[in-house]
Amino acid sequence: MTAKRVLLIISGGIAAYKSLELIRLFRADGIEVSPVMTRAAEQFVTPLSVAALAGSPVHRDLFDLTSEAEMGHIQLSRSADLIVVVPATANLMANMANGAATDMATTLLLATDTPVLIAPAMNVRMWTHAATQRNLATLRGDGITVIGPDDGDMACGEFGPGRMSEPKVIFAAAKAMLRDGPLLGRRILVTSGPTHEPIDPVRYIANRSSGTQGTAIAEALMSLGAEVVFVTGPADAPRPIGAEVVEVETARQMAAAVDAALPCDAAVFCAAVADWHVVDAGDSKIKKDAAGTLPSFALAENPDILATVSQGDKRPALVVGFAAETDDVIANATAKRLRKGCDWIVANDVSPATGIMGGAQNAAVLISADGADPWPLMSKADTAHKLATRIAEALQ
Repeated sequence: MTAKRVLLIISGGIAAYKSLELIRLFRADGIEVSPVMTRAAEQFVTPLSVAALAGSPVHRDLFDLTSEAEMGHIQLSRSADLIVVVPATANLMANMANGAATDMATTLLLATDTPVLIAPAMNVRMWTHAATQRNLATLRGDGITVIGPDDGDMACGEFGPGRMSEPKVIFAAAKAMLRDGPLLGRRILVTSGPTHEPIDPVRYIANRSSGTQGTAIAEALMSLGAEVVFVTGPADAPRPIGAEVVEVETARQMAAAVDAALPCDAAVFCAAVADWHVVDAGDSKIKKDAAGTLPSFALAENPDILATVSQGDKRPALVVGFAAETDDVIANATAKRLRKGCDWIVANDVSPATGIMGGAQNAAVLISADGADPWPLMSKADTAHKLATRIAEALQ
């Protein structure tokens, strides 16, 4: 597979130092980096540091006679698979929005039809200024992908939106735009997190799912080139950058979102969906009875999303369910696979002693028509990559 190439434009802001970590992440993943620095960027990081980490010379001068004899800025702008701008300052965004070509960076950005990802970073008042917001709207309308900024403390001492996204977040967004691999062209649905079933406006029925495994699976599938639709309940885990994220709260909302996401090539049902909902959830908070009488609730069964999709007309080629068990894990998961009609079940022991539910590790067993395949204890990220690889093999 041909290595992907990123043209990394570093502009003049305090967040420029984070570009060094971003270069490291790209190189560690086998992505080639061609760095471009504005003159202002050199006030924050040195060209020598950037060149050493990138393993490539830094492009700085638009009027370099050696490279421009071969129209170097045109070649640079079109030889990359993706252009990433970190940080995207207010000034650079203004130049981009208005088509100004004042230096090497802005000329490259004007002379390209390559996808562009920018990570804005600036003072909170600059970010919220009407001019910056107009420029932002123009850039988005032009097809520029924008990641961030985040809320946080700034070098100027203020707090608010304007802090550049962290390098690992920018890297994940760039990877999503550079999709390649055995799942390229495949659309995969992933459900994740818990569902919350209201009792009243304050209380709800839920479980302990953090959504960590679901996010890891979505990221692993995207790393192999897949387009991912990520339907999630109110999970604690961050949402996968680059996926189409659909937020829901209840099981019935999740069922509707899943149906709307079909058809797709494969579906991974990792969400820990509540089995029941309260029939008549209160519109007002249920108060304690002075006599100490306990309230009672009538429960109704929630839609069986896994069975509905596995047995439905819009069934994907591969349907993967999850089984969180505390007893007789393999036997219960095997019975569940047959009952639901799915192709695989990823089963795990979520007894309190294992720490798997809501934890960072997983010890899964892949149940299929061929039997049970136990996997060793590993991180949830490694579990996700193992599952994604198996999915890619199955779809091929």
